[in-house]
Amino acid sequence: MGQPITISRKDHTAAELRTRAVSSRDAGQIRRLLAIGLVLDGVSRAQAAAQCGMERQTLRDWVHRYNAEGVGGLRSRRRTGRTPRLTPVQKAKLKALVIQGPDPAVNGVVRWRCVDLCSEVAKRFSVTVPERTMGKWLRALGLTRLQPRPFHPNKDAAAQQAFKKRMARPVCKCFLRSDLISLRQRIRPVSIALAKMEIRASWSS
Repeated sequence: MGQPITISRKDHTAAELRTRAVSSRDAGQIRRLLAIGLVLDGVSRAQAAAQCGMERQTLRDWVHRYNAEGVGGLRSRRRTGRTPRLTPVQKAKLKALVIQGPDPAVNGVVRWRCVDLCSEVAKRFSVTVPERTMGKWLRALGLTRLQPRPFHPNKDAAAQQAFKKRMARPVCKCFLRSDLISLRQRIRPVSIALAKMEIRASWSS
């Protein structure tokens, strides 16, 4: 078993550390201040750690921090997590790439898919990610994975409009004529039959 670490910093006494613990709003810092205060009072490291809800090795690590940084070093630090794969500048370039869309002659596709964007990110930024991660990046950038229906790059808009105008009139005429005919066949015979029935009923009565 290694030798216990000596508390070399003598800025505060055990009572002063407990006073600082009372005024602190950080629960973790409070436990660490009380544990170091107990050690300064002569309590064994194992007992001080057990009373403050930590392991003896954990208390040893916090004593190192206290000797180096003082009371401020006992505060709980925010966890930054894993370093992002892409920098903010690279994410901005990725968003611009998605909004601009692919070039069929260069990229070989008419719309971006997650697998295509993964290949572009690997080629441009040397970062390899799965499709699921790419989907999360797109949502974080305010983009959606839904894409409009792809269209042929050589389509003729004028020919489409001419086709719509040529087909609109015959289709509408046939539709209206058949609709009117069906209405006449369904409504007039029924109305006439009802009228005849009403006349017969009134005559018989």
